[in-house]
Amino acid sequence: MSGAPFQLVRLQSSHDRTSFKSGSEALDQYFSQQVSQDIRRRVTACYVALTPDQRIAGYYTLASAGLLLTELPANVAKKLPRYPSVPAVRMGRLAVAQDFKGQGLGGALLADALDRAICSDIAAYALVVDAKDDAAVAFYRHHGLIALADQPKTLFLPLATARSASSGCKK
Repeated sequence: MSGAPFQLVRLQSSHDRTSFKSGSEALDQYFSQQVSQDIRRRVTACYVALTPDQRIAGYYTLASAGLLLTELPANVAKKLPRYPSVPAVRMGRLAVAQDFKGQGLGGALLADALDRAICSDIAAYALVVDAKDDAAVAFYRHHGLIALADQPKTLFLPLATARSASSGCKK
């Protein structure tokens, strides 16, 4: 299915999550057993990439968050209001099914998450991610995210930076 077009939509109960396998036990288990509860509790939103035959090729989650001003690099923090924290959007999880790895879907999911954060009516300063390992850190750094000095696996990207590269909001 190389080059398959994907439709990016909110996860629905009708989507079959049972066959999704990314190769990460933690991400697969969360997706099959926990994500629905988190959606019902309104602590996360989940978006999926669907193939034309409605197979889930990847997913990511978004939730509100905050970044402490003291955690940000000094050159970034000095440009922000002097509140203890700034609003952010946290991408809690991102996974691509093994059959679709190496096709750029991870980057497309990240771009979609950024677009949703940029286009939201709720203000946020940055998209924040918690990388699970060094390969994930490398992926996010490749896409322009910046690691926090004291937490190298927590990375962020100011939404103003992402907005300049965005294709615009569809409303």
